[in-house]
Amino acid sequence: MSSSPLFCVEMALGRPPDFPQKPGPVLVLERLSQMSRLAAVTPASRLEIRPAPEMVPIGIQELNSLTGGLPRGCLTEICGPTSSGRTSVLLAALAVATRRQEVCVLVDASDAFDPGSADAAGVDFERLLWVRCGGAEFGPRTSAVSRQPSAFRSQSSHFGLDPQPPRSEVRDPMSALEQALRVTDLLLQSGGFGMVAIDLGDVPFRVARRIPLTSWFRFQRAVEHTPTVLLAITPAPCAQSCAALSLKLWSSAVDRQSSGKLSAIGSQTPVSSHTHLFEGLKVEGEILRSRLERKPQQSVRAGFRTKTVRAG
Repeated sequence: MSSSPLFCVEMALGRPPDFPQKPGPVLVLERLSQMSRLAAVTPASRLEIRPAPEMVPIGIQELNSLTGGLPRGCLTEICGPTSSGRTSVLLAALAVATRRQEVCVLVDASDAFDPGSADAAGVDFERLLWVRCGGAEFGPRTSAVSRQPSAFRSQSSHFGLDPQPPRSEVRDPMSALEQALRVTDLLLQSGGFGMVAIDLGDVPFRVARRIPLTSWFRFQRAVEHTPTVLLAITPAPCAQSCAALSLKLWSSAVDRQSSGKLSAIGSQTPVSSHTHLFEGLKVEGEILRSRLERKPQQSVRAGFRTKTVRAG
């Protein structure tokens, strides 16, 4: 004669089998909760659904319509190759956040931040902490500080930043990346920031992919119950399942003006016929991962255009 499941549970708990008046599942849960080892275990049927995170605008209408914004208390990853529009999205997000009177942090792993472009995008520098981690060997060829206004350079030197460090002091990409990860961890643990952005866009993918998954999990756990927006700019998807929202960008076309209608600056003479004036990029975006709401199985895309800012 085979034993019933309830009879087996009663024998495993060391209690004589009886015929309770309560339903079997209810009695099993009560008996299991009385055991010291299982007292703190919550059954899956009684778990509460986590509320949806608050969404804040990105600063680009097309991406807001595509994603609904950036989630607070979550990790958002925006990836793409060079000239894919990822920096434009980063500056737009920082500009919107600083206009909300939030203090933001930019962890610049490759020293690629351009204050002039950020000022044109509307970033409030009074509410932005810029953390430079070096790495000029794989960053831009020209130092970003050399393109700053004189007032901004004096403020940077006040904090002990060297505008152009000697070549011998430039560290390797892995050292700058490790520093960027440590700084990001400390900032997330301290709290109080509206947005923490880590820019790994100019870090070679062979180096960025060596970031252990445990580091992304640590970041995700540190920001989970805070109103902070954690934004990671990467050359390719690196955070994997740790990212609540993963967005891929690429440029599909280049906006340029024919040289037949152009002339050199300060001159009425047309320039040579083989030259073109760069006007901007047409950027397209695709959601790679979204744990915020259920999306259709097919990929969801959107596009927007960037526009160059004339110097002088």
